[in-house]
Amino acid sequence: MEGQLRELIPFLRDKNPQVRQIALENLVPQTQKGAPHRDIFLAGLQSGGLKQPKESDIIRDLKLLCRDQLSVAHDAFRALVNLSDSSLLTPFLTEPSFIQFIVSYIINPQSILADLASMLLSNLTASSVACSALLELKVKIMLVSNFPNGYYPTQSRCGSCAAPVPYPTGDSRDVLSLPLLVDAFVQGAQFSESDDPEKRLRKGNLHFLASVFANLTMSPMGRTFFLTPFSSEVSDQPAEYPLSKLVSFTEHKDVIRRGGVASTIKNCCFHTPGHRAMLSPETVQIAISNAKPAPGVDVLPHLLLPLAGPEELDFEDQEKLPEQLQFLPPTKIREVDTVIRLTHVETLLLLCHTRWGRDYQRDHGVYEIIRGTHESESVERISEHIERLVVLLKGTEPGQVLEDEEADGTVTQPAAHDTNLDDEDNRIEEV
Repeated sequence: MEGQLRELIPFLRDKNPQVRQIALENLVPQTQKGAPHRDIFLAGLQSGGLKQPKESDIIRDLKLLCRDQLSVAHDAFRALVNLSDSSLLTPFLTEPSFIQFIVSYIINPQSILADLASMLLSNLTASSVACSALLELKVKIMLVSNFPNGYYPTQSRCGSCAAPVPYPTGDSRDVLSLPLLVDAFVQGAQFSESDDPEKRLRKGNLHFLASVFANLTMSPMGRTFFLTPFSSEVSDQPAEYPLSKLVSFTEHKDVIRRGGVASTIKNCCFHTPGHRAMLSPETVQIAISNAKPAPGVDVLPHLLLPLAGPEELDFEDQEKLPEQLQFLPPTKIREVDTVIRLTHVETLLLLCHTRWGRDYQRDHGVYEIIRGTHESESVERISEHIERLVVLLKGTEPGQVLEDEEADGTVTQPAAHDTNLDDEDNRIEEV
């Protein structure tokens, strides 16, 4: 059987597209994890000593076939998505020309297979090598006023994504790819599955880009990008934090999208200087470190909404809550995915690692929401994290002890450790 499969490999380069398609259809099932003949795709990719592994013919063919006509490209993408869990392929799938094609293809609104390309990019960014490449990646675009998103990524041209007619004139320019991926991700959710495909701005939903962003924010460089104000190079939008474009999707119906966004928010919390910008409302202009100021991300309502239930609160408690959480309907349902619920609670814990963050959460009804969450929670690990959060929110702060004592006319001399409370804003601890 393996010998017969190997005989199909040369036909991937046949001039007849039907021959290429038939050969690929028979090879794709063997790309799945656990397939008996998967090794034919990975053979020769690992070498010992100082010798660098060379790209095999079949991997090079699959990369080229991603640019083929629709049916062939579909199977080629599927094959690479299946194979991309192997670290042996990372150097070859992140080489500049191919990753530029993948990203350009994703951001092109006319790309029919953009969702498969997003899945491939999601798998690739599980590697730190791919994350580093993507964070610095630039792609070529041409500004086109009559194109759906205002620009045409020139490196996206292929059999399943034809170039616009007439072809745009003018010079192309290199731009950072990540802001374009963020915008494409937002645009992918602007229409529901039931909408007329012809009226959609994009052919794909791009839900798997949420996993790409979660992978990128595992690194300090990735967190810095999402917490640095950015002005669009293809529109007149004012500078804003890229993270602010994502937070609204914590309530999205697709579990991949809302789960990836939840992880992205949590990962950004490890950048402690960004906590004020993350919690501050959009009406407040705030800067992180020495960067230029931009509207706050206002992340708190988007963390609490998935955790909120139909419980009725006293009027005084309602007044504490952000506007989006006040007087929720009796049909309100909490996040059903246990991993995502845990992620949101962990995010709130991380935002407690500065005194300002704890005070902000106290003043905006986090305890009132989390109390109801705890009463209905059936997963022990999540309940334990909620209890830790309650201890931080309801516990007595050192400064608060001194104020109470001073009000009683007792101790007025601050303790030595209380004079440096702001120092905790510069560190983050394990939660």
